[in-house]
Parts: sequence; C-alpha cells; structure tokens
Amino acid sequence: MLAGLTALLVFGVWFPTPYREISGGVALFTLILGVDVVCGPLLTLLLLHPSKSRKALAVDIALIAGVQLVALGYGLHTLSYARPLAVVFEVDRFRVVAFADLLESELANAPKWVRPWGFQPPQVLGTRMARTGLEKLGSVDASLQGVEPGQRPDWWQDYTLSVSAVKERSQPLSVLEQLNPDRAQRIQVAAAQAAQAPQLDETLSPDALRWLPLVSRRAMDWVVLIDPVTARVRGYVHVDGFGS
Repeated sequence: MLAGLTALLVFGVWFPTPYREISGGVALFTLILGVDVVCGPLLTLLLLHPSKSRKALAVDIALIAGVQLVALGYGLHTLSYARPLAVVFEVDRFRVVAFADLLESELANAPKWVRPWGFQPPQVLGTRMARTGLEKLGSVDASLQGVEPGQRPDWWQDYTLSVSAVKERSQPLSVLEQLNPDRAQRIQVAAAQAAQAPQLDETLSPDALRWLPLVSRRAMDWVVLIDPVTARVRGYVHVDGFGS
C-alpha cells in the first residue's frame, strides 16, 4: 500500500510523462522500492526466530518496519531533489531543471515555488540576455564549469519574453527526420498526438510543428515539439536532436 501511494506521488505528481524517463524518475523509484522491499524479507530472515518470545518478535517487527520507513523517507527526499521544477529555454534548447541542479548561492534569487517538496507541475520559462559585458563573461565562465543559464534562477524570465527567440531557433520536423531516419515513424506518431487539442490560434497540422532539443542531467536525446504560432510546448519525442 505504501509502495502504491509512493508510486502515485512519484509518477502522478513529481515525474509525469515524459519526465519519469528524462529526469530518471523510473530508475530512482525502482532503486528505492527495491531497497525497501529487500530490507523487509532480509531483516525478517535475520531477526525472526520461532524460539523468540512474542514480545521479542514484536520488537523485531517494529525495528524492521522502522528501517523500511527510514529508507523510504530518505528515498523520497532524494526523489524530491531530482523532480523537474522548470523547463527552461536557453539559446537553442530547452533544459529540464531540478532542485539538485541549482547552486546553493543561487537559491536566494529563486522564486518561492523553487523547493524540493511541492506539487506543482514543471514551469516553462525562458532565460534573459546578459545585461553587461562583465555579466556575459561571468556566464561564459559559469558554463565552462558546467552551470548553464537555465540553472541560474536570476537569469530566468517569463516564457512569453522568449517566444520570438524560440520561434527563430526552432526547426521544422523534416530536419529532425533527417537526423533520425530510423525513427521517422516515431516522430510522425508523436507529432500527430501533439497536434491534438490545440489552443486558440494554434496549428492543427502535425507537419507544421517545430522542435528544439531537450536536455537534462540524465538525458540528451529528447526533443520538444513546439507550436509554430504560440511557441507553446505541445509534445515530446525520444530522439536525438543534435545529430550526434
């Protein structure tokens, strides 16, 4: 029952499709559940014995349950740091950002909703341009150290301010199919699904959708499907967007 409730939290709230794969939710949940399930039978085998008194058996069972709950609590804490908080457009790609991706020094500049535990879906954001030459040099230096603008809350901005850049950088699906000729059918199916239920002024044609690479700490081989009119993220495809 606890495993079921945990799965509901992890896959229903923290790691909705496709983030359970992009952010490693499935792998982390499987590891945590495996440790928790193994702890019970293994410790039971080691501690329980028919010759023990009922009181001693009760103490043993309580200890085993306590160890499992502590393991589950630690696992959920780890998952909370890995859950996607934001999907941020930066230059020519989107980046999935988790709490663990943020520097502690940057947290003071983060919005109030940026915290490990929460129930809101990932926010789609953009990144601003450098305000000064010195800030630009600092950003380049940070990128060389593995800290990209999308991981810095002080650089975040409302997505509507990045719409024109998203449209300019995005590419037609024909280019994505050329990069992944063996996965053309997967791309077409995903585009057909993404084209369903458009919002006001959005396209109904799957072929009109555009795309940009989507990266995270764990994945580099996903893309987002973008509406050509509104630049809203309408779908995802598990294919390589870099041609590597």
